[in-house]
Amino acid sequence: MYMGIDLGTSSVKVLLIKESGTVIDEAAVPLALSRPHPLWSEQEPQAWWDAAVAAVRSLRARRSLDGVTGIGLSGQMHGAVLLDQSDEVLRPAILWNDGRAGAECKELERREPASRTITGNLAMPGFTAPKLIWVAKNEPDVFARIARILLPKDWIRLKLTGEAVSDMSDSAGTLWLDVEKRQWSAAMLEATGLDERQMPRLVEGTEVSGHLSRKAAMTLGLRPGIPVAGGGGDNAAGAVGIGVVRPGAAFLSLGTSGVIFVADDALKKDPERAVHAFCHCIPGMWHRMAVILSAAATLSFTARLVGAPDEASLLAETEAAGLAIQNRSRLVFLPYLSGERTPHNDPSASGVVFGLDGATTRADLGRAALEGVAFALADGLEALEAHGGTIKTLSVIGGGARSRLWGRILAAALQRPLTYHQGGEVGPALGAARLAGIAATRASVDEACPPPPVSHVIEPEPDLVETLEPRRALFRRLYSDLKASFAVSVA
Repeated sequence: MYMGIDLGTSSVKVLLIKESGTVIDEAAVPLALSRPHPLWSEQEPQAWWDAAVAAVRSLRARRSLDGVTGIGLSGQMHGAVLLDQSDEVLRPAILWNDGRAGAECKELERREPASRTITGNLAMPGFTAPKLIWVAKNEPDVFARIARILLPKDWIRLKLTGEAVSDMSDSAGTLWLDVEKRQWSAAMLEATGLDERQMPRLVEGTEVSGHLSRKAAMTLGLRPGIPVAGGGGDNAAGAVGIGVVRPGAAFLSLGTSGVIFVADDALKKDPERAVHAFCHCIPGMWHRMAVILSAAATLSFTARLVGAPDEASLLAETEAAGLAIQNRSRLVFLPYLSGERTPHNDPSASGVVFGLDGATTRADLGRAALEGVAFALADGLEALEAHGGTIKTLSVIGGGARSRLWGRILAAALQRPLTYHQGGEVGPALGAARLAGIAATRASVDEACPPPPVSHVIEPEPDLVETLEPRRALFRRLYSDLKASFAVSVA
């Protein structure tokens, strides 16, 4: 068996697959998010390890884990885990959806004018490097004690193996990597007041990064010495899980955030549109992403806002209300609950519900939330296609893939067919497990990463396309009208 450990924002998921690739079992343990100040988003790394241990022990309570011969890792990108000389955590980790470092992005690009050329990306507050400039300015005592900086999943690796290692895909999201050369950039590190001694060793996602230590093995109930693969950032690992490992293949991920991901055989940059250009976790491959910061998070927020018992209940209520063309709701939901990346790069952007009246129902708000995420992803798709060519179809992964209703809205808003695969909702954990198998057996990527069987395809419905088009036009106009007000409200 191979084990995939996926450190998400809302939970840690652990997945087991057979050597054949069949999913055997999975377990998940929830995580809490801390927002102590406006724009801030933090978590305690110890909570990640505790959740990972609990998830593995949950699996062990149901079945023997003696057959595990490889472990792979995936996780939320961009987080800053700051460690001292003894590898003790210096402060809570600053996460990918933290927006405090807006001014520091400008400062980073001022210090290193070649930043976009080296990294292939626009400096955004969610990325790791600007966070460290913020720490240096606001917490100088902490900054002075930093001996090592790790990304979230790589801190889990440290607990598993004692090795400080990262893979190319996750490291590309730091703004410290020369993305084309797949190596740390001395210039970008210097611009942040750091050097390569504080960075982890780099490996490809398919390589062995270390082996399970005796201490970690005892804690988890596994045998020591199991190889741990380099793994990948959550989206790159999700691509491996869904078989998006060849140029031009693409997927749409509906997790806490929303992502459209396309694989490339060369680095293709478009920082001006806030398109992310990163290394893939497959050697010799890169990828581009359009990223929105609140996808399933928007649905969770709306369910809480309207007093629905949970997201599934709100979806059921929304679906029961119907999506017929005669639905006259004019609500428009801007889902910028944590700011936004592609195409706006605006950490100050806020969530907005426009068009409320006395007849508005919970189902109306549920539908508006689903449509708002779809419209934001459509903006991202346009940004990706501006210089990269048409993306003809998208596979769908992540927890949001369970909703057929959302799929119909997305297909209509994107005006693309959406392909759903068996087990597609599993997401990055499956890719992490596949990478474990490649690292343990040296299997080829083609052998280990076929697309899972197709369960169904959702085609755009012409009537629904027609219904959504005027609301999408209003969606785009609202952001333009409110952009200056967003900045004032945060200031």
